[in-house]
Amino acid sequence: MKVNHLIILILMVNLGLAQEVKFEKVSKEMLEEKFYVKDSSASAVVLARKVRIYYDYKQKSGFQVIRSVKERIKIYNKSGFGYATIKERLYKGSGAKESIGSLKGNTYNLENGQIVKSKIKGSEIFVSSLSKYRNEEKFTMPNVKEGSILEYEYRITSPYAYYIDEIPFQYYIPIQEEEVSVSIPEYFNFKTAVRGYLPVSPVISSKSAKISFTSKSRANQGLPVSEGNNSNTMYYTINTSTFYMKDVPALQRELYVNNMNNYRSAIKYELQFVKYPNSPPEEYATTWEKVIKKIYKNQNFGNQIEATRFLREDVQSIINGMVDNQQKTKAIFQHVQNRMSWNGIYGKYSNKGVKNAYKDKTGNVGDINLLLVAMLKEAGLNANPVLVSTRNHGVPLFPTREGFNYVVASVEEGDQIILLDACNKYTNVNLLPTKALNWFGRVVYEDGASEKISMFPKTNSKQMSMMNVNLKPNGDIDGKLRKNYTGQNAYLYRNSYNQIDQESYLEKVENDHGGMEISNYAVKNKTDLSKPIVESYDFYLESQAEVINDKIYFSPMFFDTEKENPFKLDKRDYPIDFAHPWQRRYIVNIAIPDGYEVISLPENLIMTLPENLGAFSYKLGKRGNTLQLKTDIQFNTAIIAPQDYAGVKELYKKMIEKETEKVVLSKI
Repeated sequence: MKVNHLIILILMVNLGLAQEVKFEKVSKEMLEEKFYVKDSSASAVVLARKVRIYYDYKQKSGFQVIRSVKERIKIYNKSGFGYATIKERLYKGSGAKESIGSLKGNTYNLENGQIVKSKIKGSEIFVSSLSKYRNEEKFTMPNVKEGSILEYEYRITSPYAYYIDEIPFQYYIPIQEEEVSVSIPEYFNFKTAVRGYLPVSPVISSKSAKISFTSKSRANQGLPVSEGNNSNTMYYTINTSTFYMKDVPALQRELYVNNMNNYRSAIKYELQFVKYPNSPPEEYATTWEKVIKKIYKNQNFGNQIEATRFLREDVQSIINGMVDNQQKTKAIFQHVQNRMSWNGIYGKYSNKGVKNAYKDKTGNVGDINLLLVAMLKEAGLNANPVLVSTRNHGVPLFPTREGFNYVVASVEEGDQIILLDACNKYTNVNLLPTKALNWFGRVVYEDGASEKISMFPKTNSKQMSMMNVNLKPNGDIDGKLRKNYTGQNAYLYRNSYNQIDQESYLEKVENDHGGMEISNYAVKNKTDLSKPIVESYDFYLESQAEVINDKIYFSPMFFDTEKENPFKLDKRDYPIDFAHPWQRRYIVNIAIPDGYEVISLPENLIMTLPENLGAFSYKLGKRGNTLQLKTDIQFNTAIIAPQDYAGVKELYKKMIEKETEKVVLSKI
């Protein structure tokens, strides 16, 4: 049967009782408003938001998903100007892509007591490529000022009927009122997952629809061919979930959260099966095992690590004479790391093929790290790719191919799995870039089977500092400082400062420490990734102690004192994410000025958290004419659950109290 003509008629059956967002006429009072009463810190507020997601049927292409968006935003100050640019990340495939259309909108301003409208043109949509599979389309509202009201609407058309984008209910600014409706034909069965900490409860309704179409038929049966049109009608039900929310608070950015989108109030739809009339159901519900097998069978993934013959000569040259597998692993890793340059594009799949990437010496993440796996395999090592979701990408709620946007390499050696990422010049064996330290990854084996693996380091990254200080009677200090950085701390140092000239770096350090003067600066192992970063310098800094009459008051940590607790909330709903276990240790030796004696020292303190989560210690003593302080803080896990937040907050509080407590000297 060939469908030639199609008419869709929608018959209303049940409207439900959902509340409706209405866009009232923009008034002078709205434009004159200086702040949002319910959150005076807000730089902008969404006054009204209406999102409709529904299915439309096209004769040639079938069902497509439409997302219709209408929003009105009040801008209070310059910090809110960023909300005048609206960005959408859209999927593109071979021959089909999502796109924005039907754009219209106005910026409202109050000028000389009159409301003035500035209209956006529907053609002012700018498209940029983010990756092989993603575009970003954006537009910016015109003539935005403090006090402006922006109102815009647009539609996103998606040919991918089996996929509904995640729907957020919360922004980084408050939402005064919003209505979101999702209407799905009965043929598509989705599972939903709500995340975040706001109560979300939809109103469910349904309506009947019918598709009327005509089709051509051809008949022969021994007679001259005859043609005729058959009329057909197909009835089905559309199920709608409507979410209405009022006075939605802004999503509050907090320190030590890997990705706030993981905690934003939102709903995710995942297709379970499709069932058309007179047809068996087509299953889409999946498991991680099925997802991984599909990824492995993709020609830009599994094939890339199996065809390794072209690498044979180079691999043999690299490992010539080596017997130890760890030595081979390191040599091949360093070869790929030094030869290849990352083009800045993420992705688990190879974009150009590892053979072309190797020849060109450049590629995306998939090109480089699948090449690394291929070379390791060619060397006879038990190497496999590891699928990862980066910290910015978030944590997938369902088993899905879109849950991973990154890939690294692994080598199994005995009971140890070594992780490798050759896209960055400052990573090392078992030292991944921070962006890849995101909960769990999946090791992918040759048969498409997989195994979950923690992406967090097991050992503490350390910063060890030794400082010798000469305290002067006028409160100034001079001395020597030596710092060692290991693990992630060394990686972060190299990644941040190796490309900065020394003068600019020292200027930053001096400014960060209140005008410190630095001399005799030296840094070791900037490019020797197997060793810690070691930096040392002499310093001079004024006014590091209070001199009152014949007494001197000072904190023995001086300019490195932690002054503010990063954990301020009484209760925290999100886990604390340090990205990696860490330790910071100080040893400070202070020469007491001649003619002075110690009359008061802070008491020593040791504080530990339950289950070895972390600890803080402070030990200060006097030996001869020298004070020695040893202070240590460490957290032995990357992630700390919300129920342990109070203990961490208290530990930081005690640490700051100790580090700001004063030593008192008196003139003899």
